Amino acid sequence: MEHSSDSFTSEQTKGRKTNSSPQSQPKKHYIQRDDALYLRVTLSFFTVGFATFALLYFVQPILPLLSADFNISPATASLSLSLSTGLMALGLLITGPISDAIGRKNVMVIALTCAALFTLLSAVMQSWQGILVARALVGLSLSGVAAVAMTYLSEEIHPSYVALSMGLYISGNSIGGMSGRLMTGVIADFYSWRVAVVILGTLALLAAIGFWRLLPSSQHFRATSLKPKNLWVNLHLHFRDKGLPWLFVEGFVLMGGFVTMYNYIGYRLLEAPYYFSQSTVGLLSIIYLTGTYSATKTGSLTQKYGLGSVLMASIGMMLAGIIITLHPNVWLVLLGMTILTAGFFAAHSVASSWVGRRAKRARGQASSLYLFSYYAGSSIAGTVGGIFWAHFGWNGVALFIAGILFIGIVIAYRLKSGCYDH
Repeated sequence: MEHSSDSFTSEQTKGRKTNSSPQSQPKKHYIQRDDALYLRVTLSFFTVGFATFALLYFVQPILPLLSADFNISPATASLSLSLSTGLMALGLLITGPISDAIGRKNVMVIALTCAALFTLLSAVMQSWQGILVARALVGLSLSGVAAVAMTYLSEEIHPSYVALSMGLYISGNSIGGMSGRLMTGVIADFYSWRVAVVILGTLALLAAIGFWRLLPSSQHFRATSLKPKNLWVNLHLHFRDKGLPWLFVEGFVLMGGFVTMYNYIGYRLLEAPYYFSQSTVGLLSIIYLTGTYSATKTGSLTQKYGLGSVLMASIGMMLAGIIITLHPNVWLVLLGMTILTAGFFAAHSVASSWVGRRAKRARGQASSLYLFSYYAGSSIAGTVGGIFWAHFGWNGVALFIAGILFIGIVIAYRLKSGCYDH
């Protein structure tokens, strides 16, 4: 188990104070791309990224079904996602510091297991309030995965390969989001959304077991105290950094725009003049595969062009994509969705790896702050988008997304021009 490994490394740290012999204190090795462990780490985080996004976002294609089953508005139905991401954001403020104190691996395994169990619970809830409670608990549980995954990679992977590893992890996010949406969309059309949720929760339990067996224990973890004073000192350190606070805001912008589009595009395509079936709406999640490519590609692009330039270009893709969806032609709508999706996963890959590079210490807390803002964007913007949909239709939703993405480009330019591009 990881706890014993983390305790062992803590004892090694203490030992260095009294024994300086190089033979007794070998230099720690960071995992590199040609190491055997690299494949295990990559598969582990691909699996956990897959499960996390699948459990969070499988509700998006069935929001219209939830509206019909429980006689609720689109904005109210979107709470099944917004509550999950909102509680996840709040949980990140706790689980990041906890992992800084007790270790990485066990926190992630327990968190994913609980999320899978609460997902199974949501499948048998008969009231809308019961479903919301279960979805909130799913989000709270998954905060223990999201906060720690980025930190583990930043600590254990050689700095030259962190961006690549983060991209592979995020590509798991994209495939998980696709699979969760695809599964619920198609199965709900032929059976029911409850059957789809049971299947998804069971697969997530299997993913938790695979993650526990595959992931190596931390080797570079150094425990820090959970004392409020230490947490405050580290928080102050993060916000004194000239780049980190802007990256936190960037996370809000990226996720807010992405989730808002997928929350309400289904309502648009189910209506005239498109009349898509529920299965077809679910099948549109195949577009997530573009994110698998773009997230992994950013690693090499940032080495060539710099973090700031790639971030600006990626958000620019998102903005172009949402503008294209304003056209009534269905093929252009799908093209716009594809461009926005590819741009989102690329931008998130850059921004999240940038946080790991800039944080001087308490990286778990820094990652938590970024992801708190990231999922707050999902929760707040995803719900506000429902107000725009109710009053202005898709044009209102698209212009709302375009507005926040324009802010994201301005922030990316500030990060680049402010010489924080490292």
